[in-house]
Amino acid sequence: MAKKIATHLILIAGLLSAVILVAKFKSNHLGLQSGFLFTDYSSGGPYGQSHIDAGQSDKDMFRTHHVIYSVSNPDRKYFRIDFGRRSVLNPSIIPHPELLDTWIITAQLHKPPSARTASVWFAELVCNAAFSDDKRVLSCLEPPLQLPIPATFGDSSKCLGDLSYFSLSVGPHDARVFYGPEIPYTIYGSNSFFTCFGQWISDFRILVDWGIDTINEHEFRQYRELQRPMPWNAVEKNWFLFWDDSGQMFLHHEIAPARVFSKLELDGSVGPNLALTTSGDQECLKRFLPETGKIHQATNSLAITLCARSDQFCQPDATNTFVLFIIQQKTLHGLHPVYEPYVVLMRRSMPFEIYAISSKPTWIFGRSIRPEKSDKDSSTGLLEDTSEMLYMTSISWKSHGQKDHGFIDDTLFLAFGREDSDAGGIDVTAGDLLAELGTCAGF
Repeated sequence: MAKKIATHLILIAGLLSAVILVAKFKSNHLGLQSGFLFTDYSSGGPYGQSHIDAGQSDKDMFRTHHVIYSVSNPDRKYFRIDFGRRSVLNPSIIPHPELLDTWIITAQLHKPPSARTASVWFAELVCNAAFSDDKRVLSCLEPPLQLPIPATFGDSSKCLGDLSYFSLSVGPHDARVFYGPEIPYTIYGSNSFFTCFGQWISDFRILVDWGIDTINEHEFRQYRELQRPMPWNAVEKNWFLFWDDSGQMFLHHEIAPARVFSKLELDGSVGPNLALTTSGDQECLKRFLPETGKIHQATNSLAITLCARSDQFCQPDATNTFVLFIIQQKTLHGLHPVYEPYVVLMRRSMPFEIYAISSKPTWIFGRSIRPEKSDKDSSTGLLEDTSEMLYMTSISWKSHGQKDHGFIDDTLFLAFGREDSDAGGIDVTAGDLLAELGTCAGF
């Protein structure tokens, strides 16, 4: 009798295991479908998500957004980026190559409204920066300097109608500073030879005091204009570099309405559009992103291995290492734009298909529900209508010595503009950032 009971118990246990396995297989969320259980590597510390005392508004936020928190700020909110007496937009943060607890921050100089219509001159600022004792501000240690990025002059006949003012522009726009596998780069907007306004690249080390380092011609020691497969847009922006698993460099031009990316040559020219074989990507985007608004690229890219640096059995390979970047969906509510960021993981080998996307937009803790500069005529009373406008510009690894590659338990910086007049950032573990991704398998 006891033998029969034991046999029945074994059969029941087997059936339960099978049900669980089937549920996991059917789930389309990364944390369930794969072996990379990101919840194991979330911050979970004194400021982690598991310690939230959520009110009703917070619970509503968790339903519509994936909320991320600072791992260092005692109040878990994002930190301000302070350039002293200068106002800035579109920041980037990278670890200093030599100084510990010091980062290089860059941003576009923001001119006050009184001067905005009187000038066509643009500049990027740079400084070494450190955190305040309370971790709430990342500020310049000395007055910022201007990045010596030269102005470019293109064909003014390509800037027609409402875009004619671009032909008058002097200086770089919206630069992103980021690490590749070996060295740092900057990509920025400026007057184009191929269209009205294009994208340019430079080795970042020639623009700052980088110390003693060998700078070779093939590393974009001379700034170059980047090209793209035809057709061109009149104004090009937000392109990013990525590298495949053998170290070849590619350039991602557009994410929607159709992906466009190509292999980048050292003179700035590119090969054909390689995205023609990734037909399922748009279906995946449509599944996880609302159909309203415009989708565009936001940040540079990083490489991430979806297991823990602290795990002795974790070895980066083609099955667990991906290209990580952030896209944004922009909607207009009256005159007030709202940007909702989504994290994307992409394979690192042909055809470079999208592997996973945020199942909900990311909400940075500390973002105001009602911005300080809201327009009463532009709000409909909805959360997305009245929230503070934050727009992602760059991502980087926080630790010194770390370049473009990291692991799921490493800490990231996300840097962003605030309401077209300020800058901020947040440090978050990669596991927390990727906690609610949905996979694209089957599209």
